[in-house]
Amino acid sequence: MEAKNIGSKIARARKETNMSQAQLAQQLFISPQAVGKWERGESLPDILTINRLAEILGVDLNYFSENFESPKAETTIKATTDSAAYTEPVAPVDAKIPDREEQALVTDFTGTDLAGTDFAGVVAPKRKFHASSLRGADFTGADLTGSSFTTCDAAGARFNRADLTDCKLSVVNLMDTSFDNSILVRTVFSKSELVRSTFTDVKLTDVRLDMTDLRTTIFKRCVFSGVDFRRSDLRGQCFDGQTFIGVKFDRALLNDAVFKGATLKNVSFRPAFALTNKYYRAIGTIHFDGATMDKLTYAALKGMGARLENVIVS
Repeated sequence: MEAKNIGSKIARARKETNMSQAQLAQQLFISPQAVGKWERGESLPDILTINRLAEILGVDLNYFSENFESPKAETTIKATTDSAAYTEPVAPVDAKIPDREEQALVTDFTGTDLAGTDFAGVVAPKRKFHASSLRGADFTGADLTGSSFTTCDAAGARFNRADLTDCKLSVVNLMDTSFDNSILVRTVFSKSELVRSTFTDVKLTDVRLDMTDLRTTIFKRCVFSGVDFRRSDLRGQCFDGQTFIGVKFDRALLNDAVFKGATLKNVSFRPAFALTNKYYRAIGTIHFDGATMDKLTYAALKGMGARLENVIVS
């Protein structure tokens, strides 16, 4: 299929629906410049985007094949004014949209097999990955803001340097995944498995880890700000030397967790309801040797029977 041929068909169908390049680009989550390149025959949309184009432009998928002529092709474009030529809307001069948007993907990947797929560097906000196979997929450096992952198998996937702001990952197999240097802001991990997953040099801001297995998750040089570990399993977890500000460990399992040399400010370890002997015993197994904490955090832990002999209070 020649790029020039498919480009002319995109332009024809678009104009017959009275749609500008900018309007079409908006529905595809790409730049108007990318649509212009298609129509000039300088590049081709991928097969997923062609499917989406057929839906938006109201044509049969075969319309884009080399020998197919749509009934729409026989119609005449009506000028908006008497004998006035059609004028293509021009994008604002100051619009700076990354070229990589040209390869933007469809919105919904529900139920698709994307194991091993290369998504590195894509700009793909608000995508849906529901019941998808993402095992070994590469999302390195991708912009996935506002995307949702539900009941997915993403074991071994790479999210290094990816922007996961406002993303929701619910009931996801994240075994052996990596989130090194990723952007985690208001990200939600719910009922997901993070066995042997790594978080290196990450600042987690207002992140929620709810009912998540974190026993073998590896955190290195991380800063936890406003993070909620509610009901997560942190037994034996090592947080040595890391920083916790405004963090909640409420109702989390913390037996034998280690916070040696860590910094804790305004951190809550409260159970759901009243303190029980079982919870007192669990708090007593946490290691805080060499940790630095504020007076209120120290007082709360002391009242629950934590071992604080070698703690620095500031």
